Amino acid sequence: MDFRTKLILPPSKYKIHHKDAILLLGSCFIENMSARLMSAGFGVDVNPFGIVYNPSSMGELLRFLMSEEMMKAEDLFLSEGLYHSFSHHSEFSNFNMDKALQNMNCRLLNSRLFLKKADVLIITFGTAYAYSLKSTGSMVSNCHKLPDKLFYRRRLSIDEIVVEWQVLLAYMRRINPNLRCLFTVSPIRHLKDGLHENSLSKSTLLLAVDALVQDNDFCTYFPAYEILLDDLRDYRFYAEDMLHPSAMAVDYIWNIFSQSFFDQGSLSLISEWGSLQKRLQHRSFNPYSQQHKEFVLATKNKIEAFLQKNPSFKRK
Repeated sequence: MDFRTKLILPPSKYKIHHKDAILLLGSCFIENMSARLMSAGFGVDVNPFGIVYNPSSMGELLRFLMSEEMMKAEDLFLSEGLYHSFSHHSEFSNFNMDKALQNMNCRLLNSRLFLKKADVLIITFGTAYAYSLKSTGSMVSNCHKLPDKLFYRRRLSIDEIVVEWQVLLAYMRRINPNLRCLFTVSPIRHLKDGLHENSLSKSTLLLAVDALVQDNDFCTYFPAYEILLDDLRDYRFYAEDMLHPSAMAVDYIWNIFSQSFFDQGSLSLISEWGSLQKRLQHRSFNPYSQQHKEFVLATKNKIEAFLQKNPSFKRK
């Protein structure tokens, strides 16, 4: 008797190769996936504005990324000694306004160029709840711990998300006709919304993504949400906060993702690189011995030969 509901994912309708440039945008779960992609030797750019959670904010930031606009002094505000942007995560905030703008615009320019040549865009929606400034009505990606009274909060509708992203996807394909999109919904619960509200939010995202994938043949879906909640569904697969997936769970999700989306050539490269990494992590009983010195030299030569043979592999 089988005591679990194991998710069997068929091979994806398109494959990801090491030669592909991959842009990732979304919630903190996307940070987990991007870290593993980088470790596996893929060329990636992740969250040029920092972590973003809701589809409308992501759409606004992508439109900004595809424009010719730059961040300006009037786009920043001062709070508790730091200059912030409502479009950026606090990792971009700085006590010096010029440095904050420099960091934001440098990242913006690099990611703008990256998007134009990107082969794959991976999007992870985290929540359907969005915030906007009462004073201007403009959408914000980060409230930077300002008082709640300054913002409107509401749940985006399925139709809102679908309509906005249909237009956005069409525009991105005009700029980059070869771009393929991979959607996921973050398996991380947003408990500050409440359990019922979180369920409504995730359902909204799942239905919106399904509509987008059905209407666009260059889009596909990876069920990270279902893998954690329906396949693993056990507290031992969660971190100490009981919300985020544990390292073991992320590894499990990554393995399913790899087997579904990577071609055999990329899987072989990852396996070979893993063997080389194990050699690097080898601890010698006597690091001063001739045998160890020869082992280190042989490992170095193997890595150099591997990288020379596989120029599409990006060493982290």
